[in-house]
Amino acid sequence: MAQEVLCEVNNCTYWGSGNKCTAEAIYVVSKNGEQASNSEETDCQTFSPSEH
Repeated sequence: MAQEVLCEVNNCTYWGSGNKCTAEAIYVVSKNGEQASNSEETDCQTFSPSEH
């Protein structure tokens, strides 16, 4: 399992210093509900907009 997850989405609740994701778990799904062929066909369902 990955020990470090990097993220550049600074308006996410789980975004941390150094572009580190602070979520306890990451949930990624395919956009079309079928098998993804590349990263553009996936979405991070863990994203939660920050309050500020």
